[in-house]
Order: sequence, then C-alpha cells, then structure tokens
Amino acid sequence: MKKFLISSFGAMLLLQGAFAQQQKMVADKIVSKVGEKIILKSDIESALVDMQQQALEGQQQLPANATCQAIEQIIAQKILVLQAERDSLPISEADVDGRIESQIRWAEQRYGSREKMTEVTGYTIYQLRERFRDAIRESMLAKAMRDKIVNSVKVTPTEVKNHFEKIPKDSLPFYESELEIGQLVVLPKASYEMDKYAIDRLNDFKSKVEKKEGEFSTYASLYSEDPAVKENGGTYVLNRNDKNWDPAFMQAAFRLKEGDMSSPTKSAFGYHLIKMIKRAGDNVTVQHILIKPNVLTADINNAINKLDTIRANIISGKSTFGEAVTKYSDEPMAKFNGGMLQNPNTGSTYITIDQLNDPSTKDIVMLLDSLKPGGVTKPLIFDDEQGRRAVRLVYLKTRTEPHRENLKDDYSRIQQRTLQEKQVTALNKWLQDKIPTFYVHVEPEYRQCENISKWTATNAVAAK
Repeated sequence: MKKFLISSFGAMLLLQGAFAQQQKMVADKIVSKVGEKIILKSDIESALVDMQQQALEGQQQLPANATCQAIEQIIAQKILVLQAERDSLPISEADVDGRIESQIRWAEQRYGSREKMTEVTGYTIYQLRERFRDAIRESMLAKAMRDKIVNSVKVTPTEVKNHFEKIPKDSLPFYESELEIGQLVVLPKASYEMDKYAIDRLNDFKSKVEKKEGEFSTYASLYSEDPAVKENGGTYVLNRNDKNWDPAFMQAAFRLKEGDMSSPTKSAFGYHLIKMIKRAGDNVTVQHILIKPNVLTADINNAINKLDTIRANIISGKSTFGEAVTKYSDEPMAKFNGGMLQNPNTGSTYITIDQLNDPSTKDIVMLLDSLKPGGVTKPLIFDDEQGRRAVRLVYLKTRTEPHRENLKDDYSRIQQRTLQEKQVTALNKWLQDKIPTFYVHVEPEYRQCENISKWTATNAVAAK
C-alpha cells in the first residue's frame, strides 16, 4: 500500500471511474461494506484501470497483487472518510464544485476536447458533475483526514542518512542526466488599433443581441475564438472559488445578473462578451464570445527587443534570471515557480530530456547541446499551451551527469523518500488502530489479501 497511501488519496478514482464503467465486463455486486458505505466490484475495476493507466504512463509498475491493492486502497479511503465525518472536517460544497470543474478540465485536456471526453465516458458534462460529486467529496474528505494524520511527521538528517545506508549499494537507483530549466515568457501586446477592432466587434454583437437582431448563441458559435466553442457553444459553469479561471473573466462574470451582458472584458486570452445564463449560489452558468486581437510582426519584434534588453542585464549581472522572471514574465505561475519547468511526475524542478515532449517545450531540446549551465538563450518565438504566439528566454540552471544515487547529489530525494515511508508507517498504524472502531465486512474472495486479513482479524477480536 505504500505507493497509494502517499500519492493517491487526493484524487482517487474521480473521473477515471467513468471511463472504466464503460468497459466493465462483469455484473456489478457489493464486495465490501465499511460502516454504512458500500464498495462495488466495479469500484475495484475502476481502480485497476487507474493503476494500469499509471503503469502505461511510466509512473509506477503494475503490482502483482493489484486487485488486493485496489480493494485495500478503497477500504482505507472509506475509513478516512468516515473518521473525517466523525471529526467534522470542513469541506464545503463550493470546494467540491471547484474540484469538479478542475477535474473536468483535466479530462478535457487529456482527451483533447470536450466532445471526445463525452464520447469516451458516455456522459455529458452535466451528468459527470452530478454522477461523481459524491466520489470527489469523499476524495477531498479522505485527503483532509490523511493530512491531519501525517502533516506532523518529520524526519531528521540522521534518519535520512540511516535510511540511505540501509539500501544495498547495488540496489541504489541510477539517474540519467537531469536538468533544471527556466523560461521567461513575454506575450506580444497587440496594437491599440487591433485592440479597438476586437472591442468594436464585441460591442456590435452586443448591440445586435439587445436589438433582437441576432442570438447570442449564434454569434458565439460563428465568431468566438474559444477553441472549445464547437463542443460547448461557449457555455461554462463557473464556481466562485475555482482559481483556475482568468481572474478578470471571473470578476466580470460574477458581477452580472441573470440575462445581463457584460461590456467587452479583457483577459489574458483576449476580449470577452459575457452573458449570464443562470445563478445558483456560488455557481453561475455563463456564455461568452472570445475575440483575440491580432498580433502583428511589429508587436512580436517589440517583445523580442524587450527580451534582448532583459537578457543583456542578466548576462552583465545587473539582474538574476529569477528577478527578471518575477518582474517581467507574463506566465501566471511565474511568480510562484520562478519560471522553472516542473517534472510532471514528481513536481520537482529536475527534469529529463525525454520529459520535454509537450508541443510548447519540444524546441527547447534542440538548444540544450549548446547551452551551458548558467546560460541564457537569445529570444525565441514559440506557441504556448493556449496556442498564443509568444517569445521567451530559456535558462539552463543546472545539468547533472548520469550517476548512482548518493547523499551529496540526491539528499533532497532521499529525504523525501524517508519522509514518505515514515508517513506511510504513521498512516498504517492509524488505520490498524481505527479499523476496529468501524464495521468492516469483506467478501471471502478478497479476505486472503494481506492487509484485509489483518484488518478483518482485528475487527473480529474487537467484536468479541
């Protein structure tokens, strides 16, 4: 259970269950009860699909006892949820709504479009929101309880050293060359004339809708430059607490009353005309039309000249790369991550060349042979993740040589691994202590699983 207890409680199953449901080959049945909560055979199938997907993506190997791990994971989550409910841990419906919208956007990105996601899952967006509300609420409660248990766990340098020295030398992991790469991104600004043209177009749409010369939805379908407009007609459900939307867009949307339209509103993506369809507490349904001002060659050249000056200041020592990112970068997360690219599997700043496979980062690979640690490229034109034309400086902070793990070069990794194992021990002890306080029944076919046999034995003793 080690891998699961550390990494999976925060988002266990979620929408993956929807995909597995479409492929299940067996009749559903109850295989376990934890308190008043039931576990279905299809829940186990869904967890197995999730594990198989992680294995395919190289995040971890599919364990030989995958079925046992799957049901143990689910039982452990149910225990955490039940205890969170006992302790009245605060999870609001607004938080749940925000997580649902984040997961739906994640699924859309994974499958390429909302239309493809609906085709694969067999559910509309609205059906997904309602069908998986309880599962997402439970995952959030489980994570809150897990955090309460393990957040106080710490490790000392001595514990880290002892953990490392217990590993046989021939079993120490070997690391390929890793890099720390940063980027300072500037989005070319459209000219006043192009901005005005976009605003005028939206004002024209607004005027025609107000005069009943056309329908808002028609203009959205025909003219909006939102890539998702073909799937959703420009309609979105927003939650006030969701931080993943552009702040200016959110503020403009939530100021509207039902039936009202905004004035043209500028966001990081262009200009929007927003219509309020429905309000329901912290949730609103809106429809929008996006017009992106055209960026001309002269605008791109202005961005290049700006970055040339910034690069010269970095090279001369007048500014560090991090300081320049904080001051000039147009990336929303740059002030939090210093412009450094993140490893998609670990969240660290150390990445391998084969992880630079996103369309927006592939061209960086071509630069690495000639770039030395501490070096900064000349301004480079590229298309970002939203398909916007942008210009960036690429900075190579460090490059490690291939090596066997050691305390000097890999202390932070070893420290994190030591902490994770100590957290697993604390969490497993908590489960062993808590399970007797809950009713747990498991069908005979799963009772041979290692942890389940311990839990059910403990439960039987407690019942006497």
